Amino acid sequence: MSWSQVYDPMNNIWLSTAFASLPVLVMLGGLGIFHMKAHRAALLGLATALLVAVVVFGMPVAMAGKTALLGAAYGLLPIGWIVINIIFLYHLTEQRGQFKILQESITGITNDRRLQLLLIAFCFGAFFEGAAGFGTPVAVTGAMLIGLGFTPLAASGLSLIANTAPVAYGALGTPVLALAAVTGLPLLDLSAMIGRQLPFFSVLVPFWLIVAFAGWRGMIQIWPAILVAGVSFAVPQYLVSNYHGPWLVDVAAAIVSLVCVTLFLKVWHPKAIWHTAGGASALTQGVGAAVVEGEARGSHGYSAAEVRRAWMPWAILSVVVFLWGIPEVKTFLDGLSIFKFPVDGLHNMVMRVPPVVAAPHPEAAVYTLNWLSATGTGIFIAAVISGVLMGYSPLEMVKTYGRTLYAIRNSLLTISAMLALGYTTRYSGLDTTLGLAFANSGFLYPFFGTFLGWLGVALTGSDTASNVLFGSLQKVSSEQLGLPPTLMAAANSSGGVMGKMIDAQSIVVAAVATKWHGHEGKILRFVIWHSLALTALVGLLVMAQAYLWPFTAMVIGR
Repeated sequence: MSWSQVYDPMNNIWLSTAFASLPVLVMLGGLGIFHMKAHRAALLGLATALLVAVVVFGMPVAMAGKTALLGAAYGLLPIGWIVINIIFLYHLTEQRGQFKILQESITGITNDRRLQLLLIAFCFGAFFEGAAGFGTPVAVTGAMLIGLGFTPLAASGLSLIANTAPVAYGALGTPVLALAAVTGLPLLDLSAMIGRQLPFFSVLVPFWLIVAFAGWRGMIQIWPAILVAGVSFAVPQYLVSNYHGPWLVDVAAAIVSLVCVTLFLKVWHPKAIWHTAGGASALTQGVGAAVVEGEARGSHGYSAAEVRRAWMPWAILSVVVFLWGIPEVKTFLDGLSIFKFPVDGLHNMVMRVPPVVAAPHPEAAVYTLNWLSATGTGIFIAAVISGVLMGYSPLEMVKTYGRTLYAIRNSLLTISAMLALGYTTRYSGLDTTLGLAFANSGFLYPFFGTFLGWLGVALTGSDTASNVLFGSLQKVSSEQLGLPPTLMAAANSSGGVMGKMIDAQSIVVAAVATKWHGHEGKILRFVIWHSLALTALVGLLVMAQAYLWPFTAMVIGR
């Protein structure tokens, strides 16, 4: 028998909201306040979610259990599959000494750690977000920054901050495609509206990133390069999103930004060169910044052929991941092999009901094993090709893969538990209860509606999932309040990108990539204030679009 979600089981919206928030509070409190291991905090949060879903919201026990299992499976593939293979590639390059050469070759562009951070975390990370998404950019840039000597907290926290502005158009526009599907709003209108919100933050985030690492004085010293990075990303982001569509926004903007910054650094460098990766903020943990008058670029001592070999695995990874993200390639690979498993007793048995949707709507519960088209498979193939070219034997690669699996075993458990928690809150209606609390904010809805997108990403770890979860609610609420539905649907995605840095899945991926297992709470405590502040700024911009500059909320012909 089907079961309909109940959004106010206590007949008191505030009490119901308090119960709905318990799983998230327990998990984040365990991580950030009680310093629990991430997998323990995640399992405790999951247990709380199951208890609240069954006892308070009335979800049948069997449905709740199946929901958690579906989420755990999704945590292993595609998310865990990405993490395993990125770390596998990193270990292959590290063992052959290629990563050290890559690290030192970057000094040929700049010796300054702030500029290296800008190139890798912002520019290079945006490319991987656009091509693959789903944790790939944080895993890649976190590993690269650790290789350059950044502290684990700096590498993980700064990678998370940098991976914000590109998220709405990640994985070749997947979040926008999902948003159009659930709202029924025109795809190009949504793409254009998001492209009128995020470019402001594409300029702001690089400055924010460097301030977080180097402080205000350190940022002022390199502001021309930061401005070049931000503007050269924001302009293509606006143009492509408004005049082409969501598919190539991040890829085009990242390539333009990377090229512009690299060319700019051939003719300009700051007078004071930072040679430390410790930073000048709280990230230093007592390590002072070594700022000296020195060479802007280093002489790494490697031949051009050695440098090409060191960059070869990452070039292969970039090409393969981009190909794997192309819809036609995904369709072809899925045509070769894909398995879909409807969850018996859960698929189309949970009903979403008004006011979240216009009419009762069954929730699909199908686990899709798209093992060929999964991004992690592309990364695995890139790693194997790179391993062969680096001279590894099959047995050596198998042993390295085994060591990788053992090293991240607890992290895989954490990711699965966190996705299980997210799926439980989604299918039980807990997250919708939280969303309705935001939707009851009246005049302030443009501000709090933006935070609704943030909440969705914080809960699910995905801007795509947040748009699926709350897109329809945004449309219904905005129409009731006389606001443009395209504006608020876009705000869900734009606000959601700032929640990407605090979602538990991303934090675990960052901890794995930087070899900082067990310190997820420290990463969360660092990034959460940046996340809240940036989301508030997005909310203020949406408020201005709604009430002060309504013409910007109108979809103008492209």
